[in-house]
Amino acid sequence: MPAPAIRVVPSASRRAISLLRTIQFTHPPNCPCHNNPNHHHHAQREQIAHVRRHLATPTPDPTREKEYAFEMAASSIRFGPGATKEVGMDLKNLGAKKVCVVTDKNVSKLDAMKQAIDGLTREGIQFTVWDKVRTEPKDSSVKEAIDFAKPYQPDAFLAVGGGSVIDTAKLMNLYTVFHDADFLDFVNAPLGKGLPITKPLKPLIAVPTTAGTGSETTGTAIFDLVSKKAKTGVAHRALKPTLGICDPLNTRTMPAAVHASSGLDVLCHSLESWTAIPYHERTPRPTNPINRPAYQGANPISDIFSLNALRSTVKYLPRAVRDPEDHEAQEQMLLAATLAGVGFGNAGVHLCHGMSYPISSQNPGYKHAGYVVDHPIIPHGVSVAVTAPAVFRFTAPSNPDRHLQAAEAFGVDVSNVKRESAGEVLSEAIAEFLVKLGDQPRGLKALGFTSADIDALVEGTLPQRRVLSLSPNLSAEVEREREELRGLFEASMEY
Repeated sequence: MPAPAIRVVPSASRRAISLLRTIQFTHPPNCPCHNNPNHHHHAQREQIAHVRRHLATPTPDPTREKEYAFEMAASSIRFGPGATKEVGMDLKNLGAKKVCVVTDKNVSKLDAMKQAIDGLTREGIQFTVWDKVRTEPKDSSVKEAIDFAKPYQPDAFLAVGGGSVIDTAKLMNLYTVFHDADFLDFVNAPLGKGLPITKPLKPLIAVPTTAGTGSETTGTAIFDLVSKKAKTGVAHRALKPTLGICDPLNTRTMPAAVHASSGLDVLCHSLESWTAIPYHERTPRPTNPINRPAYQGANPISDIFSLNALRSTVKYLPRAVRDPEDHEAQEQMLLAATLAGVGFGNAGVHLCHGMSYPISSQNPGYKHAGYVVDHPIIPHGVSVAVTAPAVFRFTAPSNPDRHLQAAEAFGVDVSNVKRESAGEVLSEAIAEFLVKLGDQPRGLKALGFTSADIDALVEGTLPQRRVLSLSPNLSAEVEREREELRGLFEASMEY
C-alpha cells in the first residue's frame, strides 16, 4: 500500500530543515562513521523526513471541527384576524379525513376552539378531541396524550391553544408515527438518546391562543421529565407544524397575567437568540446534515427576526398587559412571538432557558396569580425572565456591541457607554422593564427558593447541553461551569 500523502506546513518546515542543515554541516555528529559522507547524507535525509512527519497537518477530526453552515426552517405562517375559520379547508386541502384535535380544558370553552370545530364540521372531516393537555406539561401528561392518539391513528393533527398544547400535539404526532419507539429515543441528550427523526410526520396545524412560545413556528417540544427534576424535550425540524394560523382574535381572551408571562418568553427568546454564540463557532460540525441541530447559534437571518421581535416586545408588551382593549398591542405581540419563534427556532436560546427548566420543575410550591390551574405553577415566561438581569450581565463580555444594541432596544442612550459597561447597562434596562411591567417576582426568593436550593438548581441545569452549548462566556470546563452557574443563581435571588 502506498504511503499516505503528507502535507507540510511550509514556513515552519523550511525553517526547521534549514536549521537541521546548518547543524548537520557545521556540527557533524560524533559517531564512528562521521567521515563517511554517504552516511551523513543518509542521516540528513532521515532527520528531514522525521521533521516533516512531526510538522504534518493531522488528519481532521470532524467531531471537533467548527460549523461552517446554517439552515433556516420554520412553519408556513398565516397571520390575520379571523383566519381560524379557514382551518377546516386547510385540513381538507391536505387530504385529511381523520383529525386529532388537541387542546386544554380552558381553551376548549373559547371561541378559537368553536371556530376550529365548526370548520372541521363544515368540511365533513371526522375528528376526535383530546382536551386534557396540562399547562407546563409533564412526561406523564404527554404519555397519556400519546396513548390516546396511537389507537385513533389520525392522518393529521390540529392544536388549538398555547405552547403547552402545541408542544403536546407535536409529541403525539411524533410517537404516533414512530409507534414502537421508546419515549426517550428522541428526547434531547444526555437525558434521552437524541435520535434524529428519520421519516416525515403527519400534517400538524397549530392555532396559538397565546402570544409567547412561538411554538407554531418551531421544531421544539418541551416537557418536565419528573424523574430527573428537569425540563427537557425533543428538538428537530421534522416536528415543526405544517402551518401556524396566527389569528389575533384568539389572544384577546388572555388574562393580563398570561399576557405578561407569555410576553416575557418572547423577550427572552429574542435576547438569547440575538446574543447566542455565532453559528460558525459551534462544535461539533455534523458528519451528516441530518444531525445538524435545530439550535445552531446566531446567524444573519435569525438576527433580523430576533432584533425586530425584541424591539416590538419592549414597545407593545406593557401596553398589552395594561389595557385589555389595546388590540393593536395584542396583535403586535402575537406577531413578535412568531418573529421570535423563527429567530430562536434556528439560532437557539441559552442560559435563561437552560436555567429556567430546573426552576420550573423544582418549584417549591409557588402558584402564579392569574393562572386558572389546580396545581403550583411558575409560568415559563416568569421562569426565564427571573434570571435575565444576571444572565446578560454575565454574557456581555462575549460581545459587548450586541449587548449594547439590545440595551438600545430598551430605550437606553448608549452613545457614551463604554463597551466594558455593556453588561451592567443591559442588566439594569431589563430589571427596570420587569419592574415597570408590574406583578413580577423580583428574583428566585420571591418564587420561594432559598440559597439552600442553589446546588439542586445547578445540577438541574447542567444536563441542558442543547442550550448551554450556545451560551456565550460559559466555561467549557465542568467544575468551572458549575461555579459560574452557581454564581448566576445566587445573583438571581433578588433584583
